[in-house]
Amino acid sequence: MPVDHPEIPQETLANWQQLVDLVAELADVPASLIMKTDAPDHAVLITSDHPENPYPVGLSFQLNPKLYCQGVLQRDGELVVKDAACDPVWADNDDLEHGMTFYIGLPLKWPDGSVFGTICVLDRKQNRRALLFREGLAQFARMVESDLALLQEVYLRRALEEKLNETLAQLETRVADRTRELQETNTALRVLLSSLDDDRKSRDHEIVEQVRSRVLPYLEKVRAQLAGDEAQYVYLELAEKNLNELTSALSDKLTDAFAVMTPTEIEIAQMVMFGKTTKDIAKALSRETSTIDFHRNNIRRKLGLEGRSQNLRSHLLSIS
Repeated sequence: MPVDHPEIPQETLANWQQLVDLVAELADVPASLIMKTDAPDHAVLITSDHPENPYPVGLSFQLNPKLYCQGVLQRDGELVVKDAACDPVWADNDDLEHGMTFYIGLPLKWPDGSVFGTICVLDRKQNRRALLFREGLAQFARMVESDLALLQEVYLRRALEEKLNETLAQLETRVADRTRELQETNTALRVLLSSLDDDRKSRDHEIVEQVRSRVLPYLEKVRAQLAGDEAQYVYLELAEKNLNELTSALSDKLTDAFAVMTPTEIEIAQMVMFGKTTKDIAKALSRETSTIDFHRNNIRRKLGLEGRSQNLRSHLLSIS
């Protein structure tokens, strides 16, 4: 599985440029390089600013056994070649094209252990000063790897933050979707419950009307037939009372009350409910106050309030 690494920012590259220039000066070599490895390519990333340096930035090599840096990567450690012309392993290496017979190189790695590249110095002659600087070159290599570790840490933190933000955004979207679904479900349930309630009221009203039109009239006829028979009359009254109680539980009390009133009485009852006085009602209907009192007494009688001190308006409001 490929390891994901960050790009090297320009600020870090500028710092590394100062580093390789310093290495070249301290080791007294024409070429000090930081090489970047993207197998099988191995290219110059940073090169020292020296008039005799033949390696420009971007110069690329194919990794092969005749390349100094390949030897560093194979060893996974320092490679020192004092004079390639006298060394049968390196006598025909690629860098002899530039006359570079002297080489010291070290591997550079990411903090996860994967290869970043190499840091190296090259010269056209044996270089005693560079050999004495080997430990210094190793220190510079560790500085480069410290930069790589810092860059990787920042990169991973940013990647983690982006992933976290993405996850939070997805969660927010899911919550919003779920909230919308619940709102839609609640709306549908309210519509359904309202419809069921309307159906129930319609069914209850139909039952009440059926009892009133198809049962109660016959009870009235039976009552006429039972005149003088007290024993049977008691049962008839009980049956009528029970039917009225059953239908009252299914019906709207105010609607039932209006059902036994005349249109004028209904109109007056509604005005009473709105808080109008007898005088106000008489003026609105162009009637005498005595006429309004007559209708109010009829309304009280039909509501079962005759002879009781209960306020008519309060009673009408309580059954509305």
